[in-house]
Amino acid sequence: MSGQLPGRPIVTDGGLETDLIFHHGQDLPYFAAFPLLDSAQGRSLLTEYYDGYAAIAEQTGTALMLESATWRASSDWAHLLGYSDEALARTNRDAIAMLDGLRDRYRATVKDVVVGGAVGPRGDGYSPDRQLDADEAAEYHAPQIDAFAQAGADVVTAYTMTGTGEAIGIVRAARASGVPVAISFTLETDGRLPSGESLKDAVTTVDEAGGPDYFLINCAHPTHMSPALAEDGPWRERIAGLRCNASTRSHAELDEATELDEGDLQLLANTHEQLKPSLPNLSIVGGCCGTDARHVAALWGVS
Repeated sequence: MSGQLPGRPIVTDGGLETDLIFHHGQDLPYFAAFPLLDSAQGRSLLTEYYDGYAAIAEQTGTALMLESATWRASSDWAHLLGYSDEALARTNRDAIAMLDGLRDRYRATVKDVVVGGAVGPRGDGYSPDRQLDADEAAEYHAPQIDAFAQAGADVVTAYTMTGTGEAIGIVRAARASGVPVAISFTLETDGRLPSGESLKDAVTTVDEAGGPDYFLINCAHPTHMSPALAEDGPWRERIAGLRCNASTRSHAELDEATELDEGDLQLLANTHEQLKPSLPNLSIVGGCCGTDARHVAALWGVS
């Protein structure tokens, strides 16, 4: 893996949207955080959020991966919020520019900062109802990925992928833009993708179609990941990152929840630790829904 990408320990952030909604009282229609980039107050809130993870990287002496607040910043979702394509492209570029500024902010205390552009699924990240084929996905996601590339992102990461077709298309779009790319699949409680595919088959299928620089798993509790990783083989060496949910609840249960389930911190840390022997190349560790800096600190063994 290249110098900007895994191969050394990297702290990344937690559940941005759930943290902002439940801990900071933010209203995020369609679970979209990117409109915060349009105001000084919103950017200040995001800076405060990232500062918490920079502090963990400083404490642990690791690198830091800053992921942009753009998981929903693709055209279908942005149009619902009144953004034109031009305004959306500008916001995606601004998201990377903001993280570049934070890289300078942390330069004296964090040994290395990687700036990532976060891509989300075209549909609902908790639902397999809309499965894109590779060509459709490449065309849909290309404008956002192009904006990240133009702004100088170090890597593009597609989070909460529910199936292989969309993942393959995103890899194609990133390769066309000349930016490194990672794919992060989400899992149901049985360890399978929402599409029904096993994690092993999903990684293998995407790799056979060209493959990203590396894979991650996100938006699932470690106890949901464990059965997926029980299938041995070199495919597990391709997984470089974990971003776990705090809660052991299913996606359907979390979707219906009106209060934040912050989970059991010790259970999260212990079960996360139990996954490590199955993941020889694990280097990126952060959180997803329900987590904040406390959870990520616990995963790194600090308080």
